[in-house]
Amino acid sequence: MTAKKEISDLLVAAAQQAMAAGDLPSIALPDATVEHPQKSGFGDYASSIALKLSRAAKPRQALDIAKILVSHLPASAIVGQAEVAPPGFINFTLSDNWLKRQVETIVAAGDEFGSVDLGKREKVQVEFVSANPVGPLHVGNGRGAILGSTLANILAKAGQEVTREYYLNDAGSQLDAFFRTLWARYRQALGQEAEIPADGYAGTYMSDLAGEIVASEGDRFLRLPEAEALTALGQLGMARIIDWIKTDLRNIGVEFDVWFSEKSLYANSQFDQAFSLLKERGYVVEREGAVWFASTALGEDKDTVVIRSNGTPTYFASDIAYHYNKFVERGFDRVIDIWGADHQGHVNRMKVVLSALGIDPSRLGILITQLVTLKRGSEVIKISKRTGDIITLREVIEEVGADACRFFFLARSADSQMDFDLALAKEQSQENPVYYVQYAHARIASILRTAAEKGIGYEDGDVDLLSTEPELTLIRKMLEFPELVELAAVNLEPHHLPHYSQELAGIFHSFYKQCRVISEDDQLTKARLKLVHAAKIALANALDLMGMTAPERM
Repeated sequence: MTAKKEISDLLVAAAQQAMAAGDLPSIALPDATVEHPQKSGFGDYASSIALKLSRAAKPRQALDIAKILVSHLPASAIVGQAEVAPPGFINFTLSDNWLKRQVETIVAAGDEFGSVDLGKREKVQVEFVSANPVGPLHVGNGRGAILGSTLANILAKAGQEVTREYYLNDAGSQLDAFFRTLWARYRQALGQEAEIPADGYAGTYMSDLAGEIVASEGDRFLRLPEAEALTALGQLGMARIIDWIKTDLRNIGVEFDVWFSEKSLYANSQFDQAFSLLKERGYVVEREGAVWFASTALGEDKDTVVIRSNGTPTYFASDIAYHYNKFVERGFDRVIDIWGADHQGHVNRMKVVLSALGIDPSRLGILITQLVTLKRGSEVIKISKRTGDIITLREVIEEVGADACRFFFLARSADSQMDFDLALAKEQSQENPVYYVQYAHARIASILRTAAEKGIGYEDGDVDLLSTEPELTLIRKMLEFPELVELAAVNLEPHHLPHYSQELAGIFHSFYKQCRVISEDDQLTKARLKLVHAAKIALANALDLMGMTAPERM
């Protein structure tokens, strides 16, 4: 249980005791929300529960209610002081003795430090990246990949049963255009005249792909009937693109539990089942030769085409079937979709169709990732130096490394556009937040190595000797980690992790400057080594959630 939750529970108990004693009227209790004060000098935590209670407990003033609650607070080792402040806040300062004991708790927890219980174990699917398998991943895909994988890590840390899924768009018009483009490039690579289709893919990667296939397969596709050759070549090309995608994702530490095929939605009749259900419920209309989802009946501005007049299903048709599969067939309690900025207009439509299927739309969370601008210092990078067209995720990984990619992509909330400074990401200085955080971990590892080389054991270190402000400040910051995991899991906000890790690294560096760890005082040395060990656990666990390495040396 987090310190925040413990204090919240104390407030609830105080309110119940005050009502039982007749000091407060028996009224419904609001949430006993506890937060960190935004300004120093107001304790470690603060609650405005008295202000909320005053609305129903008239004529009592919030300040009086706060004093009553403090008088009824149960005795607890966690609270050193509880003070009332106008207009009715209750400020809590943690007990120094309790704080010191938490070093032992963190060390004992080890890799499990930061794990929280959200109250119930849910079956959660996180679907992310899901780029069409018609080309290499670009920088925007990378942002979604890292956001999704980190969010999945956080939800697992919060006790959820998480499935990481990539949705392969292996059907539809874009794939057809990819097949026809590759056929043209393949023929060109073999010296034949061939024109790229107007709706084809002009990137140089298509020529590279055709060249690879010629090198491994020769001209055998030219000896097949054209329709057969186009399909066979296209399938081979798509498989190679998927291999590219998997390699790039693996290189930034992203793995999936499931690769789900769009084609299977039609082969396994999920679309037919979902469509029949919509029809039964009266949400399907036919007009202009097409089949429409009657979304206006549920408050949308216009209806949406599901099956075109030529008989082919739209992307929306596949999305309907896919989410039917997620919620109805596979039984996920919650689904989180991570989409690119171009899908913003699709969010409400997806929620509406869930309602039409009889699924609570609140069970679907959708995060939209905004655009990424690549820079080197003040220079904006628009095209790849290597190919003269799109900048691929692979190029960025090769230039700055996986850890920098992960940290920088996570550093802004998903709904914010971001600048990614490649020059800064490669700097080995305190200006580079990745270097700064990882250097803190390497410094901690160095201290513990030195202690081991000197034969200093600290298992019996007495944490009661940790009494200075730098020591206690470091403990306070470590204890925020489980709270941050809970916040990020509930609000689907992984961007808190990079900021927390920077703050923790900064506080550790400050502690290190002010408090000599290995000194002539053997007992104090052992106590501080135990504190340093706890800091290593907290920082390593934060880096691990972000999918980053925690280096022992730098």
